[in-house]
Amino acid sequence: MPRRPLLAAVATLSTLTLLTACNGSPEAGRPNTTPTSTTPTPTPTPTAPSTPAWTTEEQAAITAAKSRYVAARAAIDTALNNPPAASREKLLQAGTGGKWLVEVLTNVQFNLDRGWYADGKASVEGVSVASVTLRAEQPEVRLNACLDSSKISLRYQATRKPVPVGPGSGKRHKVQAQVVYTALTGQSKKMWFLIDETDLGSC
Repeated sequence: MPRRPLLAAVATLSTLTLLTACNGSPEAGRPNTTPTSTTPTPTPTPTAPSTPAWTTEEQAAITAAKSRYVAARAAIDTALNNPPAASREKLLQAGTGGKWLVEVLTNVQFNLDRGWYADGKASVEGVSVASVTLRAEQPEVRLNACLDSSKISLRYQATRKPVPVGPGSGKRHKVQAQVVYTALTGQSKKMWFLIDETDLGSC
């Protein structure tokens, strides 16, 4: 499962755990024998800014989605920090849903069965907007972020000693989070939920 690290420190333990250079021109050093044009140089056409101009509605969605993403991530840390106290309800309440909720609960149970827990929390850095889609059945905001798990270690619940782990795949991972606006089954109130998180490599 190369695509979803819940925590880089946990990801090394099992298949269930997740979480340009300048090119030299071949013409360099040769004299320029092309005649100089006497035609006036046209004025460059202005280009659009690299940062999209979000509408008021989109900006409100981005702000809410970012807030819920950070809250969901904090709840995931809390669940992994204390697996016996973790629950589906707590994770849902904080904004973790969909298949990502299933993966988190799978990792929590995996650690619980072995008497392990994660000591420390992941740092969410450089959150930026990848896309915003509001005219859909479930409005969606996709966020890019860097997850730094360098302060996390896996420990035994009984002794608090570190669990021996392999070299892993690094402590900093760039991810893309899928956050959607929806209601829980049987409820009418809609909220933003982190339903998936894809690993994009190192950051």
